[in-house]
Amino acid sequence: MSAHDNIFDAPPTDPMSVFDAWLAEAGESEPNDPNAMTLATVDADGMPNARVVLLKGHDARGFVFYTNLQSQKGGELEVTQKASLCFHWKTLDRQVRVQGPTSRVDEQEADAYFASRGRDSRIGAWASQQSRPVADRAALEAAVDEATARFGDGEVPRPPHWSGTRITPLRIEFWRDGAHRLHDRVVYRRARAEDDWQTERLYP
Repeated sequence: MSAHDNIFDAPPTDPMSVFDAWLAEAGESEPNDPNAMTLATVDADGMPNARVVLLKGHDARGFVFYTNLQSQKGGELEVTQKASLCFHWKTLDRQVRVQGPTSRVDEQEADAYFASRGRDSRIGAWASQQSRPVADRAALEAAVDEATARFGDGEVPRPPHWSGTRITPLRIEFWRDGAHRLHDRVVYRRARAEDDWQTERLYP
């Protein structure tokens, strides 16, 4: 058991310090993508959608991921400006759930992250019309070839339809697996981002 698991008996005032510690430990134990998280959004008909994306930044302001803004999730976030996340680290028997409003990262932050991506990934951001129908794999590869030829050996700038989304947490729940399904759960809540966090322990 990690020293950070005392969150369930004595929750610190800042939940992000616990998240930082848990994510760091997951980085040492998870075989692949410890920053993977399930992102849930809601479409115009109220139907929920969930998919796995990668956390690409987090701090006191919230949790950041990047995507094509014209994708299905991009469109849903534009309308509702709300989302939830779920991190599950099987090797540690831990889970973290996050809920809150969303906002676009600023241009400089998006540009900096896009520039850090490999060239092929930057080309792919231009080639893929994410979430839209494509005839076959050959059509996708042709779009990649077209984008590759377009930029040649030059710089590949960030597409205007590609950026980051930040989820500002208003609710964060930490969960630890327990014997006989008597799990440990503690939740942090606040009404607004500028408010202090309130905590309480939950039944499993």
